[in-house]
Parts: sequence; structure tokens; C-alpha cells
Amino acid sequence: MSAPRGWRPAELVADRFETASARTLRLRVADWPGHLPGQHIDVRLTAPDGYHAERSYSLAAPFDGEFVEITVQRVTDGEVSGYLVDGLPVGASIEIRGPVGGWFVWDPARPAPAVLVAGGSGIVPIAAMLRARRKAMADSPFRVVYVLRDPGSLFYRDELADEEIFLAYTRAAPPGDPRLPGRLTLEELREHTLPPGPEVTCYVCGPTGFVEATAAQLVSLGHAPGAVRTERFG
Repeated sequence: MSAPRGWRPAELVADRFETASARTLRLRVADWPGHLPGQHIDVRLTAPDGYHAERSYSLAAPFDGEFVEITVQRVTDGEVSGYLVDGLPVGASIEIRGPVGGWFVWDPARPAPAVLVAGGSGIVPIAAMLRARRKAMADSPFRVVYVLRDPGSLFYRDELADEEIFLAYTRAAPPGDPRLPGRLTLEELREHTLPPGPEVTCYVCGPTGFVEATAAQLVSLGHAPGAVRTERFG
């Protein structure tokens, strides 16, 4: 897809809350060049006095003409995330730049088997890959592991219910969940992912500590380091 070419206006045309603190924004961007699932955009807010604040957000959905979607998790004292979650009204515009990134991507034009591991809001680019695979009607095998604190922090609840996903709650699990809350284990990762192979690529997204630990576990299971692609935050 095309490289970034400066800031573009993006109008908020629809929204929905995924959790009490996470909001998906559907933006209309004229002449959007397209993007691949896994890429991100830069968002810029400008105050009346000219002060700029910028943050990067993963794209939550595959290429859809002039529309792009991001899901923003409110961060304590976050000047950008707080406004995007609580203050930006439908019909208002912000500025975006992108798409950005070419390593952490899954290309639906060349579908390949993938292991997708998300920690918390790291599910956003993973969801874009799932949606792109579904849209392309690709039959390449996916295995998805989603690690999250509790049921209240689950993004895309209804949509993910239709996917084969292993949910690993770390602090509190929903009633009836056979798994006790706790960290994802090596054996769980082995059981719920694809075995290593020359065509298998692993994608891991989430907080830095989670990503580093999970990437090391995947390598210990036999995946080549170059086949483990990571995207981290925090």
C-alpha cells in the first residue's frame, strides 16, 4: 500500500463502545490510499492555541474504500485517548497520517497460516487480520490467543464469539470458564497455536513485557525468530 503523504482530515461518521473505556471510531478519509491489516495510523489533535498532540493507533478493520476504523483504549491522563474516547462527537474531524508500517502485516492477497497472540488492546490489529481473512474468504489456518484481564475488558465481544479463539483471563474469568485466571503458560501456547512450519508466521501484539515473553515462548516452541513479528506499546 502507499506510503504516508502528510496529514489528512478524517471525519468521524460512526462510533461504538467496545468496553466502558474503549471506543471504536469509523472515520471517512478522502482519497485514502488503502492499507493492510496490521498497519497503523498517526492521529493529530490541535488545540485552539495551536498546540499539537500526536499518538499512533492500529487500524481495526481491513481496507474499505474511504473508511478506516481505530479502537482507542482510554489511558489514565491520556490527552489524546481521553478526547477520542469521551470527547470527539460524530461529525467532527481530526487529522490522520498513514498508513504506517510494513512488517507487522498479514496480506489477504497472499494468505498464509498465522498464529495471532494478543494482550489486552493488542487485539486491535489482530482483529483487522481476522476481518481481512473473513472478507477475502481465505482458508489459510489461523490460531488466535487473546490474553486479557477480565470479561469487562473484552473487545469485539459479539464478533469474536463466532471465531475459534482461546481466551486466557489473567485476573478474573467469567462464570463457568474452566480455566483459572492466571498468566498464559507455555503449554497453553503450544496447545492452542499452530506448530512451527516454513509457511507459518506469528503475530504478537500487546504491552512490551507481554510481547517479549510471548515471543520468547514461541521461539522456544520451535518458531524461527524471523517468523515471529511483534508490535508493542507501553
